[in-house]
Amino acid sequence: MSARRARLYDLLALLVMVLVVALDQWTKALVVRYLSPPDSGRVVPLLGEYLSLYYTRNSGAAFGLFANSVVLAGLIAVAVAVVITLYLRGLNSGPLSYKLVFGLIIGGAVGNLIDRVRHGGYVVDFILFRIPQIGFRFAVFNLADSAITVGVILLLLLMVTGALPRTSGSAEQSPRRGTTAEIERAPTEQTATSPTLRPGQPPANSHR
Repeated sequence: MSARRARLYDLLALLVMVLVVALDQWTKALVVRYLSPPDSGRVVPLLGEYLSLYYTRNSGAAFGLFANSVVLAGLIAVAVAVVITLYLRGLNSGPLSYKLVFGLIIGGAVGNLIDRVRHGGYVVDFILFRIPQIGFRFAVFNLADSAITVGVILLLLLMVTGALPRTSGSAEQSPRRGTTAEIERAPTEQTATSPTLRPGQPPANSHR
């Protein structure tokens, strides 16, 4: 991949990240403004009884996991290390889909990080999904959580389908194998094309 195209892909990934952060912070600001105070019991239906707005505060990870737990800090550190490692792996050779996926994941992570810094450790959650017919209620989440989840699912699909970029070491080994094969074939090809000399006949390039 050319350096120019790699830069273009990185810019598009950055654009996706900025859009995710902007939409996440904008929707959270609207929720805080119009649905305060949190956990008041006020529910605003969006799609019947299935999808609603409900303002709550979450001091744990995505979807309310590990609330007020020291495990959360370790999980965040591991997740950040994995994301950075995978992104750097495909920095110069990753396809556009690879870069856009990381735009979603990093954008969602930044959106929730902004919340934790602004609000002293918690994030604003407001999307409530439930199926009342079977008594199912999913954990309240936000757009940043959605971006991270969708990004991780797409990343797994890229890994399963083999669309992730190969490491530079694998790319460098392939030409060397081809070069060695050509060297090994060279003597055989020369032997096959050499003319057969009759007894007593001098070579064609000999001088009398």
